[in-house]
Amino acid sequence: MAYSLNLGGSFYSLDEPKVMGILNLTPDSFFEQSRVPDPEDAVEKTRKMLSDGMDILDLGAVSSRPGAELPDAEEEWRRLENPLKAIVKEFPQLPVSVDTFRAEIARRCADCGASIINDISGGSYDSGMFPTVGKLQLPYILMHLKEKPVNMQQNPHYGDVVADLLTYFSGKLHQARMAGIHDIIIDPGFGFAKTLEHNYRLLAHLRDFAVALDVPILAGMSRKSMLYKLLDCTPQEALNATTAANMLALENGAQILRVHDVKEAVQCVKIFCHYRHYHDLNPDAVDTGA
Repeated sequence: MAYSLNLGGSFYSLDEPKVMGILNLTPDSFFEQSRVPDPEDAVEKTRKMLSDGMDILDLGAVSSRPGAELPDAEEEWRRLENPLKAIVKEFPQLPVSVDTFRAEIARRCADCGASIINDISGGSYDSGMFPTVGKLQLPYILMHLKEKPVNMQQNPHYGDVVADLLTYFSGKLHQARMAGIHDIIIDPGFGFAKTLEHNYRLLAHLRDFAVALDVPILAGMSRKSMLYKLLDCTPQEALNATTAANMLALENGAQILRVHDVKEAVQCVKIFCHYRHYHDLNPDAVDTGA
C-alpha cells in the first residue's frame, strides 16, 4: 500500500519503507548506548545516523521502559529544548519526530521545528493531545499502551490481542480524525503491556492492521525484551535478533522501522526492497541454484 505524509506542506512518500533513528535525551532508557543528553553530542549522533542512511529522527526525553517513572513536563522540556533546537538548526530538511504524550510539549516542539508527534499513550494520558495535534496539522504516531510504563508489564491480559488492538485503533483513529488529524501512523506497541506471545502474535498479524485500518504501520522492536528474553541474552547482544524481526515486520507490511542501529536497518530495508522488486517482476520464479 502506498502512503504519504504532509510534513509542513511538503509531500513525504512512504512508497518505500523508512528508517527512524532513536535518540534518547534521558538518563534511564533501557539501551544505554542510545542515551545522548548533551546538545552537541545529540547533533553529532544525528549526523552519524544520517550518514548511515536514517530517514526520520525520533527524539525522546522520557523513558518508557517497563517500570520507568515519568518526569514532569518541565523536566521533559528541559531535556528536549536545546538538543531539538540544535538539531533542527543543523539539519533543517530532516523530519524530526518527538516522542511525547503531553500536548503542551508537542506544541512547544512544533514551534521549534518538530514535524511529527509520536505519542506512546495514543492520546490517553493528555486529553488535549488530539486537539493540539489537529490544530498543528502534524503527522501523528498513535501507539497502543495499557496502563503506564511503571506497571504496564504486570500481567497484561487480552481476550485476543489482535482483535482487541484492532478495536482500540478503530476507536482512536475516529477520535483523532474528528480532532482534525489527517496523517496517522499506528504502532502496535511491541513490548508495551504485552507478553512474549502477545508480541509475536502481533508481529505475525501486522498486515491485518494495515488492511483493516488503511494506515501506515510503524514497528519498534529494536533490542527489546521480546528478542533478548527469547534468546536469553542482553539488549547489547540483540542486534542480529533486531534485524531478523525487522525483516519479518517489513514482510508483514511495516512502512517505518524505529531502531537504535540505523546502518543495519537501512541494509535490511535495501535487501527487502530489492527482493520485493524481483518478486513482483517474477512472482512465479523458482531459483534452482543453477
